[in-house]
Amino acid sequence: MNYSALQDSLYNLISETSSNLPPDVRQALSQAMDQEIPDSQSALALNTIATNVDMASDNTTPICQDTGLPTFYIHTPAGTDQLQIESAIEEAVKRATKDGKLRPNSVDSITGKNTGNNLGPGSPVIHFEQWTHQDEIEIKLILKGGGCENKNIQYSLPAELPHLGKAGRDLDGVRKCIMHAIWQAQGQGCSVGILGVCIGGDRSSGYDHAKKQLFRTLDDTNPLPELRKLEEYIMESGNKLNIGTMGFGGNMTLIGCKIGSLNRLPASFFVSVAYNCWAFRRLGVILDAKTGEIKRWLYKDKEADYRQLARTTGVPLTGNEVRLTTPISQEEIRKLKVGDVVLLNGAMYTGRDALHSYLIDNDSPVDLNGAALYHCGPVMLQKNGKWMVNAAGPTTSIREEPYQGDVIKKFGIRAVIGKGGMGKKTLAAMQEEGAVYLNAIGGAAQYYVNCIEDVTGVDFLDEFGIPEAMWHLKVKDFPAIVTMDSHGNSLHAEVEESSARELKEFSEPVF
Repeated sequence: MNYSALQDSLYNLISETSSNLPPDVRQALSQAMDQEIPDSQSALALNTIATNVDMASDNTTPICQDTGLPTFYIHTPAGTDQLQIESAIEEAVKRATKDGKLRPNSVDSITGKNTGNNLGPGSPVIHFEQWTHQDEIEIKLILKGGGCENKNIQYSLPAELPHLGKAGRDLDGVRKCIMHAIWQAQGQGCSVGILGVCIGGDRSSGYDHAKKQLFRTLDDTNPLPELRKLEEYIMESGNKLNIGTMGFGGNMTLIGCKIGSLNRLPASFFVSVAYNCWAFRRLGVILDAKTGEIKRWLYKDKEADYRQLARTTGVPLTGNEVRLTTPISQEEIRKLKVGDVVLLNGAMYTGRDALHSYLIDNDSPVDLNGAALYHCGPVMLQKNGKWMVNAAGPTTSIREEPYQGDVIKKFGIRAVIGKGGMGKKTLAAMQEEGAVYLNAIGGAAQYYVNCIEDVTGVDFLDEFGIPEAMWHLKVKDFPAIVTMDSHGNSLHAEVEESSARELKEFSEPVF
């Protein structure tokens, strides 16, 4: 096999998967836009998502800044040199990371150091299987970000589930598990979402088989009538929870549910759920086994590959948006309420897990009084000594809950930007100090790049790595929605409570 051609084919697969959603996902998002409440916050979020999808495919840039842990599923003819394929994958991953198609996401679990090239023990993930085709190699790739990966969940039946009661070892118990999995994700996994589910197996094989379900197209039909009926039920009932896009409330929470099964031990009955966000990045290729060149693409057709998804240019503004320029005063913050759309201007600083942990016991390298802190791990490129942002959507904020309230109080931060909302400790600190939580649209990495005018500096790059470093950004009209205000109100808490009431309606047996 031609090693150079093989590496180029893999690089093209990575680049295309990162930047271009497959047609079945685009179609599902388009249908979700049709079914959402017009002019609602969820409709605004979906329109932003559509605009972002088009921008990413037009510019061949990452749809979402979190390009996940690249996971490959490969079928090869007997006798194929799998070590050669593995080596080519590693080289393609390094090249894609250097070119900004992938964010450096591989972190040493002992030292906390980012390898910088997405390589290391377990990175990337590669699964090999043989098949009977002698002249072709199939390679499928999924890029599943950390936000939705954190909302994966596994149940051991029988179990007592919040708001649903007892879930037994039968399909009705499985039904309750899946409904609970949708509810617990809320907006933290960037709904609208897609579920891959495995009934049975052991703890590890169940999760793997659940993730494999995500390689089914969203418009396929389950060959098992029992599972087909369950999939249809979940698609209808999951959207009745009214969690909505980004957890804003609304008609559309789910755009896909695919269920498979494995045999199990008599003592074990696991239900494993792989939650995937709307940025459903999975593609595949068929390679010529002799040359390593791409013969054809999977999940794509020529007519639908680059069909425009957005119905309008940009996100429509109503004129009621509140423009804020940093540093922001407490008086300006106290005027804001849940539901307000804010356009931020001026300096903004990124901060994720490593920075929050650092700030608890140390001073900030910059004055954060009146500042806006963005929960974001961007994809960055350096050209001629100048840093540029290649993707910059929000990360899931709830991880910072142990720190955020204390950081707000210590430094006088006025605005925290992220996705999915935060908890009671942060809400109390915002009420006490005069701060707000601004929900940006998860995954809209290209849309937000257009709002960043300049990168003015960076701290902790060597210590924390690109995603966790404190980037100094200059932004213009950066849009986000107030979902937690300084008066003790939280849209996230409201939606979680109301969707819990809806969830209770599904406690009675169905199957």
